Amino acid sequence: MTAPVRSRAGASPRDLLAVFVGGLTGTTLRVLLDLALPHTPEQFALSTLLVNVVGAFVLGLLVAALWPRVPGWVRVGLGPGILGSFTTFSALAVSIVALAQAGDVVGAILSIVLSIGLGMLAAWLGLVLGSRLTHGESPAMVEVDE
Repeated sequence: MTAPVRSRAGASPRDLLAVFVGGLTGTTLRVLLDLALPHTPEQFALSTLLVNVVGAFVLGLLVAALWPRVPGWVRVGLGPGILGSFTTFSALAVSIVALAQAGDVVGAILSIVLSIGLGMLAAWLGLVLGSRLTHGESPAMVEVDE
């Protein structure tokens, strides 16, 4: 059996295709959620909070339940591909700055606290649920190659 062809960065063509297809999927889901929950730059971006919290939960779930058992191209397609394009730190940052510039400092602080706090809680819950579903126990710490 021959080794897969790898680019200089260490990714095979299959890895790159998985990230590309996952990116298209995640971005499409993200845009659909933005359309379902529209907001102006001066308003709290509920869609941004939701994608980041849901993305953290799903990544935690996948890391605990699937990562040890699936090939690398599946991990990069799901992690950096779908979830990397679905979640967004840049939109969160712009939203926080826009809220603060519009004079809604409380909204900006609330956005920071909710995004980080709920994101961490969601990731932990995903790890716990994924581990219990596959192993019946609490998760061991797993390094995420996202």
